[in-house]
Amino acid sequence: MVEHDDIIERVAKALKEPVRTDPDIVNRVMSQIGELPVPGRRVPTYRYIFDWLRQPRTIRLSPLGGLALVGGIAAVVLVGSQLVAPREIAFPTETAAVGASAEAAVIQFVLVAPGAASVAVVGDFNDWNVSATPLVRSEGDGMWAVTVPLSPGRYRYAFLVNGTTWLKDPHAASAVEDEFGRANSVLTIGGA
Repeated sequence: MVEHDDIIERVAKALKEPVRTDPDIVNRVMSQIGELPVPGRRVPTYRYIFDWLRQPRTIRLSPLGGLALVGGIAAVVLVGSQLVAPREIAFPTETAAVGASAEAAVIQFVLVAPGAASVAVVGDFNDWNVSATPLVRSEGDGMWAVTVPLSPGRYRYAFLVNGTTWLKDPHAASAVEDEFGRANSVLTIGGA
């Protein structure tokens, strides 16, 4: 127990000694305080932003993080290219049928798809048969067209491009989803 008392006395004696400080410390602290902005005086926000942008930074990525960054950039590029890609233009037009009954109308379906290899119109009027109503391509302009005689009524339809891409008519008055979740255009002929 005597050993512990001796240690405690030495620690207490060391703690009682005055702390020696650098005599110039007060001048150094006061000079740094003088460089701080004055409270109540605001520095414009753009200066903080500019100063923040000028500071060098180190960015560290793990290989997995780098791969995720590259994948994210690729996704942004792909989505962006789809948003700015030229859209196909389609519009059905009604023309008078020569020699047809007064109730029937001849409807022309038109789709502008310059890069397409094949286009067909499918709908209620042809039992959604993909080979029943192919559109014919005009020379040089990428316009596809077909005329279909239709009786008065309400018809759902869509375009099938290259046998795989389902497109609703962007110029149709309305569109509805079918039982498969695909958007179809609606065409109403007469008072139906």
